[in-house]
Amino acid sequence: MNEAFVVHLLRETFYTMLLISAPTLLVSMIVGLIVSIFQAATSIQEFTLSFVPKLLLIAIVLVLIMPWIIETMTSFTVSLFQQIPAMVR
Repeated sequence: MNEAFVVHLLRETFYTMLLISAPTLLVSMIVGLIVSIFQAATSIQEFTLSFVPKLLLIAIVLVLIMPWIIETMTSFTVSLFQQIPAMVR
């Protein structure tokens, strides 16, 4: 196992992590921005007004993309297991 292999493995790991977390983070960011604009326009400063919509939409997004997340994690894990012989050499 050389330095290039470790760098490649870390790069693939971070890329997969970013790919899996991006949809929920983007939904959270967009909903937070919309709620913040609404709060600024109406002068309503209620904490639950930003928390509840984020929670609901993130739950919906996770349910919708769960098959894709499982497929991505499975393919990454299979790829990782296939690279184990290269780690031993």
